[in-house]
Parts: sequence; structure tokens; C-alpha cells
Amino acid sequence: MRLSVIIEPDGDGFHAKVPALPGCGTWGKTENEARKLLKEAIQLYLEPDRIDLKNSHRKAKLVRMIV
Repeated sequence: MRLSVIIEPDGDGFHAKVPALPGCGTWGKTENEARKLLKEAIQLYLEPDRIDLKNSHRKAKLVRMIV
């Protein structure tokens, strides 16, 4: 997956964010640290939520989609 990211100087470090993933951002002391932490943040952002359908009170189902 390829994503456009923004990395910019921010005081004593660097702020990094992914415009396509609202709320997905981080800060590092160096640009390399910000890149490393952002990669981890993206992985966590995209990690599927654990869904417990057995205890759902509604007739819910899990559907996988390719977009």
C-alpha cells in the first residue's frame, strides 16, 4: 500500500501525519524517528478491530471488502 504522508519540522522535532487517515499522526525527535513511528501508527490504524459477533444482540455479520 502506498500512502502520501506529510512530515514537517515542529519545534525541536518533526510532526508526521497521513491526510488520508484522519487522526493518524505522530511526532519524533528526528525525521527518521518520525517516519518509523508513523509507519507503526499506520499499521495500528489499519489493524482490524476485534469483533465479537457471538454476543451481538443484532443480526450482525462480518463482511470483507476490497476497495
